[in-house]
Amino acid sequence: MLDRLINILLRTIGSFNAKPKVAMSRFEPGTSISYEKLHENIDIVRKRLNRPLTLSEKIVYGHLDDPVGQDIARGRTYLRLRPDRVAMQDATAQMAMLQFISSGLPKVAVPSTIHCDHLIEAQIGGVEDLKRAKEVNQEVYNFLATAGAKYGVGFWKPGSGIIHQIILENYAYPGVLLIGTDSHTPNGGGLGSICIGVGGADAVDVMAGIPWELKCPNVIGVKLTGSLSGWTSPKDVILKVAGILTVKGGTGAIVEYHGPGVDSISCTGMATICNMGAEIGATTSVFPYNHRMKTYLNKTGRADIAALADEHKDDLVPDKGCKYDHVIEINLSELKPHINGPFTPDLAHPVSEIGAVAEKNGWPLEVKVGLIGSCTNSSYEDMGRAASLAKQALDKGLKCKAAFTVTPGSEQIRATIERDGFSKILRDVGGVVLANACGPCIGQWDRKDVKMGEKNTIVTSYNRNFTSRNDANPATHAFVTSPEIVTALAIAGTLKFDPETDYLTAANGEKFKLEPPNGDELPARDFDPGQDTYQHPPAESGSVMVDVSPTSTRLQLLEPFDKWNGKDLEDLQVLIKVKGKCTTDHISAAGPWLKFRGHLDNISNNMLIGAINIENDAVNKIKNRLTGEYGGVPDVARHYKANGLSWVVVGDDNYGEGSSREHAALEPRHLGGRVILVKSFARIHETNLKKQGMLPLTFADPTDYDKIRPDDKISITGLATFAPGKPLKGVVKHGDGSQDIINLNHTFNENQVEWFHAGSALNRMKELQ
Repeated sequence: MLDRLINILLRTIGSFNAKPKVAMSRFEPGTSISYEKLHENIDIVRKRLNRPLTLSEKIVYGHLDDPVGQDIARGRTYLRLRPDRVAMQDATAQMAMLQFISSGLPKVAVPSTIHCDHLIEAQIGGVEDLKRAKEVNQEVYNFLATAGAKYGVGFWKPGSGIIHQIILENYAYPGVLLIGTDSHTPNGGGLGSICIGVGGADAVDVMAGIPWELKCPNVIGVKLTGSLSGWTSPKDVILKVAGILTVKGGTGAIVEYHGPGVDSISCTGMATICNMGAEIGATTSVFPYNHRMKTYLNKTGRADIAALADEHKDDLVPDKGCKYDHVIEINLSELKPHINGPFTPDLAHPVSEIGAVAEKNGWPLEVKVGLIGSCTNSSYEDMGRAASLAKQALDKGLKCKAAFTVTPGSEQIRATIERDGFSKILRDVGGVVLANACGPCIGQWDRKDVKMGEKNTIVTSYNRNFTSRNDANPATHAFVTSPEIVTALAIAGTLKFDPETDYLTAANGEKFKLEPPNGDELPARDFDPGQDTYQHPPAESGSVMVDVSPTSTRLQLLEPFDKWNGKDLEDLQVLIKVKGKCTTDHISAAGPWLKFRGHLDNISNNMLIGAINIENDAVNKIKNRLTGEYGGVPDVARHYKANGLSWVVVGDDNYGEGSSREHAALEPRHLGGRVILVKSFARIHETNLKKQGMLPLTFADPTDYDKIRPDDKISITGLATFAPGKPLKGVVKHGDGSQDIINLNHTFNENQVEWFHAGSALNRMKELQ
């Protein structure tokens, strides 16, 4: 165990020189930012802008590649930044590492890690499921381990835990700028970090040592007053904010929490709030440095970082008098427990009202399964509070009426809650402890208790509840809430249970109420680190071989996309006109498709199979305009490509919300798509499309969406003078011979225009070598 603790310390803080500097492991390449450099950059920018700065601005602007010359305007200019670290989960790391290999570079330029958390399917229980995953995914794990060793990337083996929990325990610290290839990377904001979810191509830029581009974020302030107590938890803060801002209200902004109420929230509770900020489209979320973060750093073996953060605290909190673009105020003393859903994470209800709302809407009242854990809510505090409720039920002779699953966030959490008895209590009440992995949260769930298409209700402590997200069943009504409320509802077995007011019946017939949950913020006996599951990249890697079999169905080396031919895009066939919400789950489904994340051609068979075709309200059924027959979206796209016909997708608002998965951009490009034309984009997806040489365009007049017919052809004109801020034209050619001319907007900057010309950002990188 001592060796494990030493490894954690080395991995996190490394060594410190005379001028205090936060440094990552001495075994990893690259250098990390010093607080002195952060302060120097902040000072330069503050003097330039001549105003107080928010915390978000301090950390972001503190990482500018050129703080003296960078043009800074919230919501308008693109910033060139130097992130300190890259983290990749295994489903996205495959494509990121394949792209890095294609770059021809010998080593990554900044500290980087791979985390094996997405490919473990929940079926029986943690031990059995992990063993099966290692067998089924051996080829992929071997690729990631050897690629990491070859190119200087740390490798967290399967069973280590969920990427965001590992980052919080090991790599996040106040003031760091970290990017991760997963949309819930903002989890690290609970430790005063700016952690941003990106696509794999962005990660490749940073790993290659190229300044990373981010549109200068607006800053939404959330002022917290009062204090949390009783049944109200940190999860209720973000559930309330999601109800206020909706799934796109945070787009283009960082959400910055501040105010006296912050100190009533634990560090891991702040991480929960930041994690689910992805559900409102926010670039990221962050909390100011305080004593709760210091305590967490001390408990996770990073007392030296805590001491340095104390010395530089002024740079880790917002300036007095700083201005936010929008401010929301929440009194934590008045906040009630919430439950959001179904089918969208911003449909907010007080728990006290959900039963009546469900009855009115015809949602199933019986709770079939309660699921706690995930990257959002798997801290020691979360598990302790859930266990306190389970213990009350057991003492009265009760077990859960619903099925109940528990997902530890990391090996450290698993080992500690096992040692301290929480796991036994949760098992005794009817729970199954799953592997330290994402599991049902991302659709890795071999669910057997209901048939496909059977209407049912589940409640989770997860972050995302889009249609079919957890179990691939579109009839599953998934609700998101806190672990405490999930546990209470699993015990009661119905949505019509309000634990603040309603009674349960004990085994002896006695009526009783659950007392409010309680649990320690952090373990009194420190964390048990459990098994050592981390692989350092070797100092010398010349002999390391990375094999990708040409006959593999799961891994495929990449071929570069074609360059722009210098002409306008003429007569693009409308492949599908999408009706309503179209998330990255609709564009590139997860679940069973995760096994193909390293094989672009095979995974492209899931492209847009979840999107609703406006022509017939059907899923994965579109008309092939060359044959007149109906077929699946990927099949028709492949037929068009084989016949030299490029195509366009037409979509609605907030297109591409949800996961950071760049496969949702790679697949259309691979299958012959050139343009995605919508009312508005989610941030990460729009960038991912640009990276792959696609043209993400928006209607200058959103009502022009209604002019597009499913059988139209669209030409994009003005590409010869394609430039930042200059709209393009769309010539919409209808089947009856008539035409519409529409104005099309874009957000390309000069560098991104070069990506389009080169065919992709990766192609452009090679041109510059």
